[in-house]
Amino acid sequence: MTGPTRLQPAHRGGRHAATETSESRIPIYTAEFAADPHGCYRRMRARYGSLAPVDLAPGVPATLVLGYRTALRILTDPTHFPADPRAWQQKVPAGLPIVAMMRHRPNTLRTDDTEHERYRSVTVDALAGVDPHALRAMIARAAVGLINEFCADGSADLLDRYVTPLVFRVLGESVGCPPALADRLTPALTAVFDMRTDEDAAAETEAALAELVAAKRAEPGDDITTRLLEHPAQLSDAELVDQLLAVYQAGVEPTRDLIANTLLLILLDPRFTTNQVGFAPPTRAALEEVLATDPPLAHHSIVYPPLPVLIEDVWLPADQPVLVSPAACHDDPERTAAHHSAHGTDLAWGAGAHACPAQARSLTYLLAEEAVDQLLDALPDLRPAFGPDEPVWRPGPFQRALTALPVTFPPAPGMTVC
Repeated sequence: MTGPTRLQPAHRGGRHAATETSESRIPIYTAEFAADPHGCYRRMRARYGSLAPVDLAPGVPATLVLGYRTALRILTDPTHFPADPRAWQQKVPAGLPIVAMMRHRPNTLRTDDTEHERYRSVTVDALAGVDPHALRAMIARAAVGLINEFCADGSADLLDRYVTPLVFRVLGESVGCPPALADRLTPALTAVFDMRTDEDAAAETEAALAELVAAKRAEPGDDITTRLLEHPAQLSDAELVDQLLAVYQAGVEPTRDLIANTLLLILLDPRFTTNQVGFAPPTRAALEEVLATDPPLAHHSIVYPPLPVLIEDVWLPADQPVLVSPAACHDDPERTAAHHSAHGTDLAWGAGAHACPAQARSLTYLLAEEAVDQLLDALPDLRPAFGPDEPVWRPGPFQRALTALPVTFPPAPGMTVC
C-alpha cells in the first residue's frame, strides 16, 4: 500500500500538520499551559478546530485532538491510528525525557492487534483476581497509618505526606512487592514518571521489577504479580517486567493525580462542602467531575499514523504522535449541544481497543474514593493553605498534576483501623 490513506474525501487544500512551524505549534509542556489549559483549549479550537498542532517538548511536534467525535473516530480505528511508537521513536533526539513514558514496550499500552490482545488478557485476568473487600481493608490500613503520621501537626502537604505514599503502598502490596524492594522501586519510578533524564532510574526500575518476578516465582502469593506469571499465556520474565511496568505506569500517576485533584475540588468548591439539605455530595460526584473537567491524564491515548492521513480536513503526517485531550473533548461545543446535560467522563478512560479495562477502572475508583473518605473522616476541617498564586500545576505534556497540596487543620489524635 502506497501513498496517503484517506479517511474522508479530500477537500481542496486542507491543512498539512507536517508544515506547521515551531512558532505556530502550541507548547503543551510549559508552566504557562499548565496554569490555564482550558483557556488554551478554547484558543486552539477557535484557531485550528478539532486538531491542533502542539509541541510535546521543544521541537517535538504532535497533534492534539480537541473534538469528541474526532477522538472517537481516531481511537476506534487502530488500522490507521495504531499505538506502536517504534517508527516515531527512531526519529526523536537521543536522551529526550518524554521517551521514557512513550517508548515501545511489549505490554498492553504500546502494542496492537494480537500482541496487544494477549498482553491485555493477561493483565485483565490478573486485575480481576483482586478482592475488592480485601483491597478496601488494605487501603484503610495504609490511609490510617499515614494520617497518624501528621494528624497532630495541624498542617501537611497532602500530596507528599498522604496521596503519593498511599498510592505506592497500596499498589505495591497489591502486586506483592516486599517493603524493602518497594523502598527501592518508589524513587526510581517517581523519576521515570517525572520524565527526568535519568537512565539509572529506568535501569533500577527494571532491575527491581525483575527481582519481584524472581521472588514470586520462588514464593507465589495472592497478588497481581503471581497471577501474571501463572497465567496460561506463559509470559517470559522480560514480558512480565513490562506488564508490571504498565501496571505501575497506569496505576500510580493517574490515580495519585485523580485523588489530589478531587481533594482540591472538595477543598475549594462550596458545592462539595454542603448542599441544600445540609449534606455534602458523595465523593463519587467529585471524582466524576474531575474526570470530566480536569482528568489526571490531560493528554493521552497516543497513536501514530503509519501513513499520511486526512481527517477533518487536516493531513496528519506519518509517524507523528496524535494525542487526545479528554477535558477539551468533553467540553466540545458540538458534544455539549447534543447531550444537553452534564459532561460525561468516558474519554478520561480512553476508547477503543486501548480503553482502560473495566477491572482497572473499578479498582481506581475504589482506591480514590476510599483515600478521600478516610482523610475527610479523620480530618473533616481541612482548609487549603495556598498562597495568592497557588495551587501550582506541574508542567508536562501528559498529566494534570499538582506540585503540592498544602492544608491546615485542627490537630487531631491518631486513629486505629476498625
